[in-house]
Amino acid sequence: MNGEEFKDDYRKALPKELIARLTRRSAWRASWPILMDFAVIALSAAVALSYWFSVPITIVAVLVIGTRQHALFVVAHDAAHYLLFENRKLNDAVGRLCATVQGLSMCTYRVIHRLHHNNLYGVLDPDTALHGGYPRGKWYLIRKLLKDLSGLTAWKTYAYFLGGAPALNTKTNVALRPLDDTSEKLKREARHDRNVVIVFHIFMLGAFTWSGYLLQYLVLWILPLVTVVQAILRLRAIAEHGATTDFSSPLTAARTNVAPAWLTWLIFPHHVNYHIEHHLYASVPHYHLPALHREMNAKGLLQNAEVVPFPATLRKIFAERAQ
Repeated sequence: MNGEEFKDDYRKALPKELIARLTRRSAWRASWPILMDFAVIALSAAVALSYWFSVPITIVAVLVIGTRQHALFVVAHDAAHYLLFENRKLNDAVGRLCATVQGLSMCTYRVIHRLHHNNLYGVLDPDTALHGGYPRGKWYLIRKLLKDLSGLTAWKTYAYFLGGAPALNTKTNVALRPLDDTSEKLKREARHDRNVVIVFHIFMLGAFTWSGYLLQYLVLWILPLVTVVQAILRLRAIAEHGATTDFSSPLTAARTNVAPAWLTWLIFPHHVNYHIEHHLYASVPHYHLPALHREMNAKGLLQNAEVVPFPATLRKIFAERAQ
């Protein structure tokens, strides 16, 4: 059926009543993590400003703020799936806010991400440019992550997630421009959202310049966006899909990473580590993904899936390329 996420639909394996419960939105459970992310950012910025001339404190603040900016990106991801709130206007307003403050267009991302879900590892999967081709050897990924942390790759992220610029599918050598493959309505929304994001950040630059806090804004907001967030996005994408060999099903073309709470807070916020479950049941909000995982596991649906500890994922994606 046109618009279905996958050809092999495993959703029939769980009772309809269970799926109805797991897909139910909760305004409170959607709002609380967002408030906590912004609160951590505000607290980190306040501490850094209070000890502005302390380099170690500033570095820690940049790292912590970067992890929460990435967490807000995950929130925008849920909004792109219409998973935050039952009210579509509220869902999109909050999702666009979480994306806009980072210089990203949630409406553009919605178009891009739908292609990823509908064409996982296929010719039209735009995300293959990021996670395809692994393993490529330990030093290849280390060099990529160091380049991310230097800020040299951020322009690609913003060209793609803000403007829908082409990305090269490394498996097919085809450059994809996602906005060329969507409805006129979504295309208009994406372009309008992009313009709002650009105007917002021009205004913020002007406002902080006028206030005399431009340096603080660049260090505590822009710097983590163009460094820390870029590295986390790459590492997480590769952990979710990299070094998989069977692309016939999301069960084997995606990976669920099991990690302690401190590590999920840093790299896999808002239950985004339950990635197989998300691909198979993309209408389930993030706070229900752990319960969905338990139900799928009890039914034996994850028996042949990659549900592995994060260190095992690292060993796999850092492995040398087979000759």
